[in-house]
Amino acid sequence: MNVPLWKFNPVQVLALACFGVAVGVWLKKKVPVLDRLNIPASVVGGLVYALAALALRDRLLNLEFDLVLRDIFMVAFFTTIGMSASLRLVKQGGQRLLLYFGLATLGIALENVLGVVAARVMGLDPLIGLIAGSVTMAGGPATALAFGGTFESLGVTAGTTLAIACAIAGIVAGGLLGGFAGGWLIRRRGLHTAGGPRLSAEATVEAVAYAADPPPTVASPVAEEAAREHASLLNNVVALGVAMGLGTLVSRALQNLGLVLPAYIGAMLCAAFIRNLDDRFRFAGISQRQMDMVGNISLNLFIVMALLTLQLWELVHLAVPVLVILLLQVVLVMLLCMTLTFRLMGRDYDAAVMSGGYCGFMLGTTANAMACMDELVQKFGPAPQAFLIVSLVGAFLIDFTNALIITNAINLPR
Repeated sequence: MNVPLWKFNPVQVLALACFGVAVGVWLKKKVPVLDRLNIPASVVGGLVYALAALALRDRLLNLEFDLVLRDIFMVAFFTTIGMSASLRLVKQGGQRLLLYFGLATLGIALENVLGVVAARVMGLDPLIGLIAGSVTMAGGPATALAFGGTFESLGVTAGTTLAIACAIAGIVAGGLLGGFAGGWLIRRRGLHTAGGPRLSAEATVEAVAYAADPPPTVASPVAEEAAREHASLLNNVVALGVAMGLGTLVSRALQNLGLVLPAYIGAMLCAAFIRNLDDRFRFAGISQRQMDMVGNISLNLFIVMALLTLQLWELVHLAVPVLVILLLQVVLVMLLCMTLTFRLMGRDYDAAVMSGGYCGFMLGTTANAMACMDELVQKFGPAPQAFLIVSLVGAFLIDFTNALIITNAINLPR
């Protein structure tokens, strides 16, 4: 049977990605369970495309996409992650934040060790264990998709498809178990809130993360040229672009040393360097709020573009062993959450809420953590310090550390 082939150029792929995000937002409104589980709209929309491509493949129509923009948006998103790695945030969070950050970093390392060991025991490629480790558990869909191509280049068949499947499973598990874990600790220990304002997650993190942002300067399209050139969004995009360009040189130098790493690592390192220099000397006027906006746009478009080419038909033979690894990861994170994290964070009410958040983002995303914690404070009372610490670690710090640990883990056997 001669099946026709449709090819999409980069501009058409961009249009598909934008429409995919809109479809995801619409579906989350129509299917509330997707919203309750904190499945990102871009993932929902991208999976619609992936399922449609699967249904059409070799029957009615085959599709081919030019994904050059996908890689640019991926690098842009992780460059904004580098821009968020401010030492000022770590210092302002105090010792409790450093301890929580350390526990999250330990959890990442243990997820990878468990994944690799379990994969070896079941006779799988150890790289599959890494995929079912912190790449998709603590990393979520963004890190999963970013590293998928790297694993495929190392010989893992359908690495991207496997990664997104694991990430979605983690989101579901984190969304279901985070609130349960925190609530169990609160009820079992008879813990009570110390009081304080009942702030939203957004208000809590904004109070610290955006505190040092320069005053926003906005220029309309009809403003004079000088005003447009000094608009803060332009300044931030310029800083982002410079970091991305310098990052290509750093990545090339690291690759010349024989390291295997995704394309964004160099840009992320350069961005962190520029951000901390700017915190000290204020030469670029970097705004964390605007970097987050640019990063969110880049992430959503990147995810839909990446999901356009999922090869769902190649997952069948890995389903059972990978499911076993994922169940082991859930057990590991629950143990870390309900024992080590709770005890080291102080065994009080805030520690219990932080433990629920730990389970949320170590299995899923920061959105899972915030949703689980919000459910707890609605039932048991405010925990402002817990929101502050989990927000800063989950939204700004852990992705940076995770990317470096994964890169080192990939290159260890080499």
